[in-house]
Amino acid sequence: MSVRLWLLVADCWRCGTSIELTEEQEQQALELLRRRGEVADRPAQPKSPWSMPVRPREASAASTPLVDLAPARAASPTFNSAPSAQGSDAGFASPMAPVPQAGPPAATDLDAWQRRWVSKELPCWLVSIVIHMLLIIGLGLWVIRNKSVARPLVLAAEVNLLDQEGDAQRLAPMTNQTEFEPPGAVNLAPMVSTDPFAKADEEPDDVAPVVGEPIGDLFGPSDASLVASGPSDPGKILAGRNPRVRSQLALREGGTTESEAAVTRALKWLNAHQNSDGSWSLHRFDQAGDCNGRCDGAGRVESDTSATALALLPFLGAGQTHLQGDYNLTVARGLRWLMDQQKPDGDLRGNGGGNMYAHGQTAIVLCEAYALSQTENLRDPAQRAINFIVQAQHPEGGWRYSPGQPGDLSVVGWQMMALRSAQMAYLNVPPEVFTSATKFLGQVQTEPKKGLYDYMPGKNPTPAMTAEGLLCRQYSGWRQNNPQLRAGVDWLRLGYLPRREHLNMYYWYYGTQVMHHMGGEPWNEWNNALRDVLVSMQATTGHEAGSWAPGGGHDTTGGRLYMTALATCTLEVYYRHMPLYRRPAAGHDDVKKPRGKR
Repeated sequence: MSVRLWLLVADCWRCGTSIELTEEQEQQALELLRRRGEVADRPAQPKSPWSMPVRPREASAASTPLVDLAPARAASPTFNSAPSAQGSDAGFASPMAPVPQAGPPAATDLDAWQRRWVSKELPCWLVSIVIHMLLIIGLGLWVIRNKSVARPLVLAAEVNLLDQEGDAQRLAPMTNQTEFEPPGAVNLAPMVSTDPFAKADEEPDDVAPVVGEPIGDLFGPSDASLVASGPSDPGKILAGRNPRVRSQLALREGGTTESEAAVTRALKWLNAHQNSDGSWSLHRFDQAGDCNGRCDGAGRVESDTSATALALLPFLGAGQTHLQGDYNLTVARGLRWLMDQQKPDGDLRGNGGGNMYAHGQTAIVLCEAYALSQTENLRDPAQRAINFIVQAQHPEGGWRYSPGQPGDLSVVGWQMMALRSAQMAYLNVPPEVFTSATKFLGQVQTEPKKGLYDYMPGKNPTPAMTAEGLLCRQYSGWRQNNPQLRAGVDWLRLGYLPRREHLNMYYWYYGTQVMHHMGGEPWNEWNNALRDVLVSMQATTGHEAGSWAPGGGHDTTGGRLYMTALATCTLEVYYRHMPLYRRPAAGHDDVKKPRGKR
C-alpha cells in the first residue's frame, strides 16, 4: 500500500470506513456529485491542515454513502466552500481555473477537500517526518515518565561481632552499654598474610628469611629523644608491630626464621583454644574448641579475665588487632568479652581468682588495642581501667591483690606496664602516680648499689623480682648509663642466664625485655642463651603443637595457657616494644643490607 493510499485511509478513521477506488470509479463519483449540485469552486489554501472543521455525519447512512476517494492519477477538481448560484452544473471548475473566492471549504465538502489537499499539495516526505517526530517525542516522554531511579548502594558500618568460621555459631549480644563495633568498612574475612615466616606447618629450615627493603627510621631524626623515658613520641614504642616491618625487625634485632615460626604456631594454638564466648581459661582451656582434653597442663587459678588478657597479648604483640590480621575475629571476640566484664568504675578484676593481676593485664590489652587501632569504642574502657589503677594505688606507691593494700613488686610490675601502655595510647595518666610508684621501688630495692629487688620490702632479692624491678626503673626514667641499672643487668646476665634446666617463664619474660632495651653485649648474650632454648621447648606434635608445657613453680600455677602466652610474648620481643635507649640494630650477621641504601 502506498503512502498516498495510507493517508486516504487515515482521513476516514472517524467514520470507520475505508474504500479504495479506481480512477473510473472516482470519475463516476464526481459525476454523481455534479448532478446533486454539491461541487463547488476551488477553495483558498487553508492555513493548517490540522485545524479543519469536522464534518458532521449525514442523518442517514443509506441516503448519503460514506465513501473515501482514492487518489486520482490526473489532476482532481477542488471544491468551493459554497454552491454556485448558476445551478448544479455551474459549480464545477477545471483544476487550472482561477479560484473565485478565498476561505475554508464548506463542511459538507471537507472530505473531498482534505483528500485532495493532503494527497497532492502536502509532500509525502514531510508527512512521514512529522509522524515519525511525533512518535519519537511520544516514546521519549514515556521513557522519562517510567524511568526507575536506581537505589543508592549503602554499605552498613555496623558489624556484628562476630560469626564463627562457617557461620556455625553467633555470639550473644553484649550485656553492657558499651558496644564494640569496628568503624568504617571493615574486612571481616581473614587477611592473607604476607609474612615470610607465616608458614607455621613447615619445618623451620624450609622457611627462608626475606630481607626486603630497609625499615628506615622509626623514631625520628634526633638521637636526643632516646633517653630513659623512651622516644619523644610514646606511640612509636609500638611501631615495630606494623606488619610491614615486623619480620625485618625480628631479623635485625636477633630473631630467626625458627623463632618467628614458633610465634606463628603459638598463635594458632591460642586461637584453637578460645572459648565460644570469646574468653580463654587457665584451668579449663582443654575444653575449648575441639581439644576435648587432649592438652594437659591445666592451671590452678580460675580467672578467665586474666587468661583472656594473657592470651590476647601475643596477638597484639604481633600486630594482630580486631581490624586487621589473620586473627582479627579472634581478637575482636576477646576484646568484646573483656569489656563486658568491666564494671562502671573501671574494675576488670573479674570473678574467681581475679585480682589486681588480672586488672593490670587487662588494662594493658585495652590500651594496646586502642593505641594500635584508634577505635573510639575502646578509648573509654581503657581510660576507665587506668583510672581504677590510679585509685587503687596505696599511699606508699604500691599495688597488691585488692585496691589500697600495701604493694608487692609482682603486682606493681603489671600496673606500671599498664600505665606506660596508656601513655603509648595518649590516654590521661597523672604524673604523680609514677612519682609515688618510684618511691615504692626504692623500698623493695634490697641493695641499691647492685640494683637488686625483691617481692616486698625486707625480703631477699631474686632474679625474677630484680628483672621486674629493673624494667619498672627503665620505664620510670632511669637512663641507660645509670650505675644501679647496669649493676642489676650484670648480676642477671653473669649469674642467671636462661637455662633449659632452670625454666622460669616469669623471669624470662621480664628479663628479656630489660636486656632488649639495654642492647649491646648484655642483649646479645641473653638472646643467644634464650631464643633457641625457648624454641626447642615448644610442642610440635599432637593437639599441643604450638604451646609450651609448664615447668614447675609459678608456671604450674598458671598452666599451659599462661606459659604459652608469656613464651610467645618473649619471642616477640624483637618488635613488640621498640628499644628505649637505642635505635633498632643496624644489621645482623646473617642479613645482607641492600646496596646503595642506608
